[in-house]
Amino acid sequence: MNISVIIPAYNEEKSIGKTLGELKDALGRHNLKYETIVIDDGSTDTTFDAASSFSSIRVIRHPKNKGYGAALKTGIKNATGEYIITLDSDGQHNPEYIKELLEYIKEYDMVATYRTQRIHSSLWRMPGKWLIGWLANYLSRTKIPDLNSGLRAFRKDIVTKYLHICPNGFSFSTTITLTLLCEGYDIKFIPIKAQKRIGKSTVSIKTGFETILLILRLITLFNPLRIFIPISLFMGTLGGLLLIGDLVNKDINDSTILLILASILIFLFGLMADQMAHIRRELR
Repeated sequence: MNISVIIPAYNEEKSIGKTLGELKDALGRHNLKYETIVIDDGSTDTTFDAASSFSSIRVIRHPKNKGYGAALKTGIKNATGEYIITLDSDGQHNPEYIKELLEYIKEYDMVATYRTQRIHSSLWRMPGKWLIGWLANYLSRTKIPDLNSGLRAFRKDIVTKYLHICPNGFSFSTTITLTLLCEGYDIKFIPIKAQKRIGKSTVSIKTGFETILLILRLITLFNPLRIFIPISLFMGTLGGLLLIGDLVNKDINDSTILLILASILIFLFGLMADQMAHIRRELR
């Protein structure tokens, strides 16, 4: 099996050496042939030097910080393996789980992990994660246990088709998971126990605003009709009930007409958004 392990890293000087050492030990015990690519995403500390000290590891450096998703894209494009493993550099994931991922990867198009801890992020980040999770489940009609886990395996040829719609930020994992589910690919989720990250997270208040934009983006990109049709039906039903009352009173209010017209326009806009979403996902 031809495997490429991709590790994005940004200011992870405290953890990158430990992560690479554990990876080498874990895969060495299973006699797996693989390549490791570390993408230093414009780090301002000694991350690049620490990763480069491992002679068997290929290190690609971004001249400036581009984002988690951008680092993964660089790694995927430069990987020579048929199968890709992504692994975070902050020490959260035990590389021993990679063996289990590979047991399923020939049967599934993607094998993703999900963290069994009920709360695996800062409390202030959890409401946004829960909202995105609910929305993703609703849009994909699938129960997704964890959208953001960075430890996963997938076929390079499949994911490469959709790199153009994947963002450069932290929502890369969310987007690619939803894309494959909505496009009918098979995904296997396996449980893992994540460890406490080493060092400080780069997620900030700005990420909260990005979360709101991500929610809107997910709606318009994957299944707009799942959102627009319920809204259209609600407004159309309300407008219809008001119209009945207005006809009884022989006086049709402007608000009734506006509700009915809005219902029709939202439905038509939903159809247009749905067609645009299909075209965008298919463009290469």
